[in-house]
Amino acid sequence: WTSGILFYKQCARCSLIICFGVCLFSTMFLPRKNSPILLNISFLLTDIISGLQLQLHSDVDKGDGKVKYVLSGEGSTSIFTIDENTGDIHATKRLDREEQAYYTLQAQAVDRLTNIPVEPRSEFVVKVQDINDNEPKFLDGPYMAGVPEMSALGTTVVQVAATDADDPTYGNSARVVYSIISGQPYFSVDPKTGVVRTALPNMDREVKDQYVLVIQAKDMVGQMGGLSGTTSVTVTLTDVNDNPPRFSRKNYQYMVPESLPVASVVARVKALDNDIGPNAEMEYRIMEDGPGVFNITTDEDTQEGIIILQKPLDFESKNSFNLRIEATNRNIDPAFVHLGSFSDTTSVKVTVEDVNEPPVFSTQLSKMVVSEDARVGISIGRVSAHDPDSSNSAIRYSIDRNTDLERFFNVDALSGVISTAKPLDREVNSVHNLTILAMESHDPTQVGKGFAVITVLDINDNPPVFAIEYETLLCENASPGQVIQTISAVDKDEPPSGHRFYFALPLSVAGNSNFTLRDNKDNTASIVTKRGGFRRREQVLYRLPVLIVDSGSPALSSTNTLSVSVCDCDSDGVAQSCGAVAYTLPAGLSTGALVAILGCIITLLVMVLLIVSMRRRKKEPLILEEERDVRENIVRYDDEGGGEEDTEAFDMVALRNLNVIRDPKVRRDVTPDTPTFFPYPRSSSSLPVYKTLPDNVVFREFIWDRLKDADVDPSAPPYDSLQTYAFEGNGSVAESLSSLESLSTDSEQNYDYLSNWGPRFKKLADLYGDGKSVFS
Repeated sequence: WTSGILFYKQCARCSLIICFGVCLFSTMFLPRKNSPILLNISFLLTDIISGLQLQLHSDVDKGDGKVKYVLSGEGSTSIFTIDENTGDIHATKRLDREEQAYYTLQAQAVDRLTNIPVEPRSEFVVKVQDINDNEPKFLDGPYMAGVPEMSALGTTVVQVAATDADDPTYGNSARVVYSIISGQPYFSVDPKTGVVRTALPNMDREVKDQYVLVIQAKDMVGQMGGLSGTTSVTVTLTDVNDNPPRFSRKNYQYMVPESLPVASVVARVKALDNDIGPNAEMEYRIMEDGPGVFNITTDEDTQEGIIILQKPLDFESKNSFNLRIEATNRNIDPAFVHLGSFSDTTSVKVTVEDVNEPPVFSTQLSKMVVSEDARVGISIGRVSAHDPDSSNSAIRYSIDRNTDLERFFNVDALSGVISTAKPLDREVNSVHNLTILAMESHDPTQVGKGFAVITVLDINDNPPVFAIEYETLLCENASPGQVIQTISAVDKDEPPSGHRFYFALPLSVAGNSNFTLRDNKDNTASIVTKRGGFRRREQVLYRLPVLIVDSGSPALSSTNTLSVSVCDCDSDGVAQSCGAVAYTLPAGLSTGALVAILGCIITLLVMVLLIVSMRRRKKEPLILEEERDVRENIVRYDDEGGGEEDTEAFDMVALRNLNVIRDPKVRRDVTPDTPTFFPYPRSSSSLPVYKTLPDNVVFREFIWDRLKDADVDPSAPPYDSLQTYAFEGNGSVAESLSSLESLSTDSEQNYDYLSNWGPRFKKLADLYGDGKSVFS
């Protein structure tokens, strides 16, 4: 086997075409002539090569085209191809070591017709040799870093790192060095390690707080022709407390009204600090004049000193204050104490403005006492107020009537003396809380408020009474000397030494034979029986008057009545029944007789109820009968009518001729009990002549007339009724032949025209005519 490599590479810098020729031979032991040889061939190919040509040739190939070359292995179809006739191997794509560094291929010569190998398979390895085609890259960039301001020279800031995809074992393609392109002279970078450090000491954040560095990494150890990559490093100087607070002014002046409420903000001052965050936090304090009147605190959001009023201001007593304010850093860094004091002071002058103030009471709360029996108009006490202003205006007093709705008290407008206006009652209201108003005479809008608490002293004006409403029960078997009730008393008055009540029976009942009273000397008394043998049949209820006297001065008394009910009690003295005894029947009537009498009475009551119920049912008509009472009854009969002369069975007037005048007040369905007083026109001229109208109009007008008659009839029932009319219409030339109208006494019909109708109507003409016939 012989192998040859021919490939071309275009130089990136000089644009030259370089031709390389390599022939590698490997010989194995040859046991016999013309035996196949297995070659292990290793090719070193430079990176990014295209147009690679490798030729394989077999000794069996005589050039007659009977041998075919076959290539297999990695990339045998996509990257490498072989000419089956000549054995030339070509690289069809650019090779990149960073994607794949080795390719293992197998080549074999076979018979073109039978595909039987004529040589053993040969294997060779193509190794792609690296070139410097990748620049260094900062995979973690761009970088953000921070370093405290005022740091020493050489303080480490951050470390950067760049990687190169080229082969680090071959040449210097992957050996990088670092350099700083932008950021000098403040920072530097170590060429080998990439550590960024400060290059200047004491960099001040307040001058510049951020720097942007550009770091370069270059391969080929930084030599010319090497590739490079860059990244940015943003360095922020962090703050340290290296600046003391400073007031922008040494003197401040503020003016406040003397009426400013306590706890109000008087002024705000601020010391400036170039530091930020905790390094700029302040503490303020008042050093001179006014620590008791004013106080200062720190606003945590703005770091301002807030001066707050602690006591009321009075222009008349002091009209200005000179305060000395000190501001100090709260967090002082010992490393920078050598720079100087971290505090500053300023002066604040507070001037008090005079305002027209309301009157002020000498005593804000006045306490007074008055007896509840004090007469109307008596003086109780006095309140006093003055104008705190220099004008010292006169004061007028009044009572806020919202605190004295019933007007028990008055106040003198000039002197402020409070007096009673109505009689007082301690038991109704023992304490009165009044609001006294004081206003300036020259300016009524200036009103001051004071308070007066008036306590009403008690007198003995209420008699004692029973503490509760007693219900006393007395057993019939009570023995003499038995306590049946213990009573106590209450009194609305409240004497200073407490209550002491005395109990007794009035003289009128002191000598009764039933009960007596024993005073227990502890504000209670016991009711005791004098005898036994109480019986309900004799007396059910006893009323015992009790006299109660208090210890007041003067003493008051009241007589209260105690009701004692006689009861039947068991052996333990528990009441079973009280009140009157039920009436008892004679002893000769047994229990059985009582039961029989009661049964008879119940039986009689049941029978009476049944009889009454049955009678009511007979009187109540059935619902069906009520429904039939609508003039819709159908009368059935078997007999024939009596002819024209039978006028009893029906109301023949309803079947009369329509043109016959009738009284509209007469109902066809009911017979009125009382005459009607509604007028109706009697003249024939006002009545419609139905025979002159069309049939449909005739029927409609006929029905409407009947409807009007029913509407104006006061004797008509309140419910709907059915009226039937036998109306034949007016279509006959002979008009109506009915003789029913002969029943009407008002008819003036002339039937002489019947004699003109011929022989067929001769009989009718004789009956209804005037007796003359044309046929006679």
